[in-house]
Parts: sequence; C-alpha cells; structure tokens
Amino acid sequence: MAFTPLHDRVLVRRIESEDKTKGGLIIPDSAKEKPAEGMVVSAGPGARKDSGELIAPSVKAGDKILFGKWSGTEVKLDGEDLLIMKESDILGIIS
Repeated sequence: MAFTPLHDRVLVRRIESEDKTKGGLIIPDSAKEKPAEGMVVSAGPGARKDSGELIAPSVKAGDKILFGKWSGTEVKLDGEDLLIMKESDILGIIS
C-alpha cells in the first residue's frame, strides 16, 4: 500500500467481531455494531513539541488496538475500508 499517515495519525484496519454470542445465538448483520478493535496498518512519524522535537508514536504496524466508537475517518484505499485516526483516539494496545 502506498499510503503513509502524517504527523501523529494512524491507519487502522477494523477487526470484525464474531457472528455468534457466547451462548451460540447468531447475530444478524443489521444488529451488529461496528467493532472498536483494529490492527495498525501504518503510523506516522509522530507529533512535534513546541520546541520542534519529534515525539515518536506509541503504536507501530501490527499492533492490535482498541479505539473509541466514533473515532477516526473512514477511507477506502486499494478497495479496502480503513480508518485514519489521531494517536490520541486510541484507548490502548491489546497484548
């Protein structure tokens, strides 16, 4: 993919949730919520302090993350639906 986010932005691919509940009930597409889990595809070089010093991002490509429900901007790159969001919209890294 020929896309690199700028500054402290991160490109994220959503990870789809299960089609069944733990009890075995099948969830129809109309009742599913968009997942708030994703995989970092790429990250920008980081933000800059007022002094001009670069602050490296805390996430890197391949990290599995949680983000807010309304976070990011949806884009379509190479026929794939992805999200671009600021690093501050990421709630945490799933290990």
